[in-house]
Amino acid sequence: MTSAIETVDLTRRFGRLEAVEALNLRVPIGSVFALVGPNGAGKTTTIKLLMNLIRPTHGRAFVMGADSRRLGPRAFERIGYVSENQRLPDWLTPDQLLDYIRPFYPTWDEALCRKLRADLGLTARTPLQSLSRGTRMKAALLASLAYRPELIVLDEPFTGLDPLVRDELIRALLELPGEHPCTVLVSSHDIEEIERLADWIAFIDRGRLVFAEPVPSVLSRFRLIEVMAPDGVTPAPVSAPGWLLQGTVGRILRFVDTDHASPGAMSRITLAFPGADIRAVPLSLREIFVALARRPASEGTPAVDS
Repeated sequence: MTSAIETVDLTRRFGRLEAVEALNLRVPIGSVFALVGPNGAGKTTTIKLLMNLIRPTHGRAFVMGADSRRLGPRAFERIGYVSENQRLPDWLTPDQLLDYIRPFYPTWDEALCRKLRADLGLTARTPLQSLSRGTRMKAALLASLAYRPELIVLDEPFTGLDPLVRDELIRALLELPGEHPCTVLVSSHDIEEIERLADWIAFIDRGRLVFAEPVPSVLSRFRLIEVMAPDGVTPAPVSAPGWLLQGTVGRILRFVDTDHASPGAMSRITLAFPGADIRAVPLSLREIFVALARRPASEGTPAVDS
């Protein structure tokens, strides 16, 4: 088994809405894999399908080698799951929550639990219902990491949290002891945090996969192209596969080339704009996210799925 998660034509419809459409995705074992996309793109639906919270309309998903539709208590001894909308027994304190769930997990590591508790500053002794959302998320994360799961699934864990709490959650994930490697799948639209955390990234939009590949590959493929036309000339937009138009200001035309790592990419651009000064500018993941999210639906998928 080389993939912690694999989907085959995974599809989920709600009436006429196709929330997830023919999703084919592989999450390599040992990776920190980010599932990103705009609100409503299908991220949470995908994770609910993987966690057997809802059933697919069509297709299949395999989680740690098992059909997702058959995941049960034994499988979840190997999987940690934290969701932004996760319900916790709010009448318990954090310590009582840990005492309650500890017996359910044979691999519970009390030394790791104490370390994470200290790292997260989880010292509250009042019921969860009286604590901030950030503190409740810390408790949920601690409860899902202390038994050393082989797979950690996080659904929008940073939404609505202040920067300090986000930083503490990310540090807790990054500093997990390396002698027990695990796979992390995290869905988010908080790209700044994902950029610090992930080594693989998949972008989905309107229920469809746009790409899934290592982060360095994504960063090498996307470039902002600035075309400065000669004096007195307004550059005319040129349509080409994989170019996402960003607009024209005066003599400068801007577009994103989604395949700039391919051989001859700059030559093709130069031929399309003879006599112009052309500059290729690297983009951050956030800038790539914005360019993809803003493209019209009619433009379709700008890159072949990896």
